[in-house]
Amino acid sequence: MTGITEIRGGRIVTPTEVIDDGRVVVTGSRIADVSGAGGGVLPRSETVDAEGRLVMPGLVDLHGDDVERHLHPRSGAQVDTAMALSMADRVNVLTGVTTKFHAIAFENSPDDDRTIPEATELATEVANATYLLSDNRVHARCELVEESVRSVERLSADVDVDLVSVMHHVPGDGQYDREAFERHYVEDRNWPSERVAETISERESLSRTDRRSLSERVAAVAETADVPLASHDDETADDIDRLFDHGASIAEYPLTHEAARHASDRGMTTVMGAPNLLRGGSLWDNLSARAAIGDGIVDVLCSDYHPPSLLAAPFVDTGEPLPVRTNRVTRNPADAVGMYDRGRIEVGARADLLVVDPDPLPTVERVFVDGTEVLTSGGESRRRTPERRRPGGRAAGQSSLH
Repeated sequence: MTGITEIRGGRIVTPTEVIDDGRVVVTGSRIADVSGAGGGVLPRSETVDAEGRLVMPGLVDLHGDDVERHLHPRSGAQVDTAMALSMADRVNVLTGVTTKFHAIAFENSPDDDRTIPEATELATEVANATYLLSDNRVHARCELVEESVRSVERLSADVDVDLVSVMHHVPGDGQYDREAFERHYVEDRNWPSERVAETISERESLSRTDRRSLSERVAAVAETADVPLASHDDETADDIDRLFDHGASIAEYPLTHEAARHASDRGMTTVMGAPNLLRGGSLWDNLSARAAIGDGIVDVLCSDYHPPSLLAAPFVDTGEPLPVRTNRVTRNPADAVGMYDRGRIEVGARADLLVVDPDPLPTVERVFVDGTEVLTSGGESRRRTPERRRPGGRAAGQSSLH
C-alpha cells in the first residue's frame, strides 16, 4: 500500500462544476489533485474505476435523530447504546454520510423513549467512541426547562459538544396549537393524556423572563465550547431575533416563510429537512422545503429522521445545477459549523469521498472517510438478476463494511 488512491473516469462534483471523465487523487487523508481526463495511471497507486458514476463529497448531516430508532426499535424495547450507535453509523455510511451530528434530545419524555439520562449516556458514547466508521459528533438539543438546561451544562463540562440548539415545544408557540400538540403527543408519540397535560402546564408556566434566562444559559454553553448555537422551529421574525441576539447562527426548520426569510436576511444559515423536499411538503403543513429553495432561503438540508433522504436530495430537480444542490448537503453544512476542511472536492480538502451510481436510484458504491475506504459495494454485480447468488448464499452486490 502506497497511501495513494486514484479515482478515475467518473463525473466529479466540485463546489462549482461537474468535471466529466475526471480524476481525484488522494494522498494520505487529503485530496492531492482534481483534474479532467488525460494522463496515465499514477504509478504505485490504488486505482478506483468510477466510469458511469458520480464522485461526490461525503455528506455532512447537521441534524439526524435516527439513532433513536436503533436505541428503541420498538417502544419500550431498549438496545445497548454502543450497539445502537454502531448500527446507526453503518446505516449512515451506506447512505453516504461521512460527518454525522447526532441530534440528541435532552428532554424527559419516557413515554416517547426519551430521557435525560439516556441522552447523556448516548452523547458520552458518541463523544468517546473509537469503533465508528465515520466522523460522529454531538448535537445537543436542549428543551427550555431547568432540568434539560442543567443537564446540557453538565454534559459540556465532561465531553465535547459540537453543536447546541434551543427547543421550546409548547402549544401555541411554534408548530402546534393546543389541539395539534395534544394529538401529536398522544397519537403519534404515544404519551398518556395526563402526561401531555402535565407537560403543557410545565412549559406554559415559563414566563418570557424565564425563557430568556434559560436561553442565555444554553447560549453560554455554546460560547464556552466554542461551537455554533442553533434555533429550532421558529415561527416569526421575533422568534429569530430572540435567538440571534443570544448568538445563534443557524435556524433549523423555520416554520414559515417569514421566519426563514428573516433568518437569511440576518445572515443565519437556514436548515430544513431533506424528507420535506422529497415528499414535496411538510408533515405538519409548515414551510415547504421545495418552495423555500425556490425563494432562495434554504442553505442546508439535513436528514432529520431519514438518512437516505439526504443522499437523494441532490438528485431532486429544483432547476438548479447539480453542484448547488450538492453543496446543501456537503459544503454548506460543513461551513455552518466551521469545518472548512470537508464537504468539497478540492485540493487540500479532507478526503471524505463517495462514488455514487445515480441510476435508477442514487446508490453509494464506495465511501472514503479521511482518506480511508470504509465501504465497498458490489458495483456492477448488484445489477444482476436477483436469483443469481454467490456460492455460500450471499447475494451478488451485497455491501461490505471495513
